[in-house]
Amino acid sequence: MAKHIFVTGGVVSSLGKGLTASSLGRLLKARGLRVTMQKLDPYINVDPGTMNPFEHGEVFVTDDGGETDLDLGHYERFIDESLTKDSNATTGGIYSSVLAAERRGDYLGKTVQVIPHITDEIKRRISRLATDDVDVVITEVGGTVGDIEILPFLEAIRQFRLDVGRDNVCYVHVTLVPFIGPAGEQKTKPTQHSVTELRSRGIQPDAIVCRSEEPLSDDLKRKISNLCDVPVDAVVNAADAPSLYEIPLVLHHEGLDDYVCDVLRLDAPAPDLAPWRALVDRVEAATTPLRIGIIGKYVSLPDAYLSVVESLRHAGFAHGADMQIEWIQAEEVEGLLVDGRLRELDGIVIPGGFGERGTEGKVAAATYTREHDIPCLGICLGMQVMTVEYARNVLGLTGANSTEFDRQTPHPVIDLMDTQRDVTDMGGTMRLGAYVAELAPGSQVAELYGKTVVSERHRHRYEFNPRYRSKFDGTDFVCSGTSPDGRLVEFIELDGHPFWVGTQAHPEFKSRPDRPAPLFDGLIRAALARAEGRNPRLLELAAERQVAAGS
Repeated sequence: MAKHIFVTGGVVSSLGKGLTASSLGRLLKARGLRVTMQKLDPYINVDPGTMNPFEHGEVFVTDDGGETDLDLGHYERFIDESLTKDSNATTGGIYSSVLAAERRGDYLGKTVQVIPHITDEIKRRISRLATDDVDVVITEVGGTVGDIEILPFLEAIRQFRLDVGRDNVCYVHVTLVPFIGPAGEQKTKPTQHSVTELRSRGIQPDAIVCRSEEPLSDDLKRKISNLCDVPVDAVVNAADAPSLYEIPLVLHHEGLDDYVCDVLRLDAPAPDLAPWRALVDRVEAATTPLRIGIIGKYVSLPDAYLSVVESLRHAGFAHGADMQIEWIQAEEVEGLLVDGRLRELDGIVIPGGFGERGTEGKVAAATYTREHDIPCLGICLGMQVMTVEYARNVLGLTGANSTEFDRQTPHPVIDLMDTQRDVTDMGGTMRLGAYVAELAPGSQVAELYGKTVVSERHRHRYEFNPRYRSKFDGTDFVCSGTSPDGRLVEFIELDGHPFWVGTQAHPEFKSRPDRPAPLFDGLIRAALARAEGRNPRLLELAAERQVAAGS
């Protein structure tokens, strides 16, 4: 039978429940256990797919087309497992399932209530991950203890221990221990209140992970142990770390994985953390400054591009580069072309997005990078604006555009496919999940991937219009990757340019800290070469640091 770990949080949001859960998953996997993860979100939206990025941040897409919470990105990057849409459940999705069952008559005319019907559906969502191929299921409960929306989830996980047995469930509670400046001390009262609230819902935490700016003293740990009724070994301090990839090592040093294994009666060997320690060494050795601009419309909320940023960092780790991200509002690009800010960048990413706002700024950025040999990676919408830019300024197709932004454009180089035109449901027109592409042998992207058949995840409606393909053929603009049937353009690149590459996919979703996504790796290589042109010593320093980190 699979074991279950439930991670809850208290006091304030954004404490790092997702990173705590991910780090614990990494530690258990390093012990040879088979781990999967799940996020329970209390919002009433069925999924985050239609939510504004300013509301929720990035929408993370799984191989099977699930539009999910960004925490699933942390899960995949840490435990290095591809999750599915079953790894994210929301209040909206759960109620939708229960109401559909009621309409079918599945409840035989009974009154449908939160208990047992909603809680039973929550437990079913948890149980379906506990397959024969899994040893441990880690479930993060979104929100904070005390939120009204979270109550059915707390009741469900309380019941779950009764259903599967005490030795098969471990509750981990993440809280805040703030430092109060005027008093000059750390305060445990928020943790006490949070645990009291959790216990009022019938859940006694097995372990408490205390988030703090500075390490806790042993006296404070003993105080929390006494007042929250947990062993002192179960009070784990996760003080702020220089890098999020150090968190598994911090939690292991604090003994969290040992304690959880004891609670769950898991007979697992000590974790092999050598590969992860080597990763952390590379992170620390990545000190060569590299300025990468991200040109988007949601730059005031960096979480909207979380996987893009992490993918840049992953590639940076591999090459000893310290990513210095320049957030550039797409609507301001044309003004920045005047003051030369873009010229000072080592590379640029034009990420995905929806809607017309800021698209002309992205087109202007694509033009500037093409004309000035600045390495540029276009992702999804980024590839589309690169296509529009080339059509207008090189092919002479005046007014070329995407029909997403201009339905009357004389040259719809980006358009909906015919099969999508009559679909009225927004989700119904999306190409979601993993799709295979065939790369042109000898192309830049084929060399980066090291193969000619690849699979990347997608999230978009509009495509390169195949009716315009002949206009691009024979030019420097190369359609270097297509769908297996040749209808859909998946990758583009520019002959003779250091790196001007676009993809209809979202390669950032499959990047790993020790295995960077190939297109991001290519961008960083080209950006380092550009930086070296201004300062030849940079690459030498990067190489020296990589050798030192390896030894």
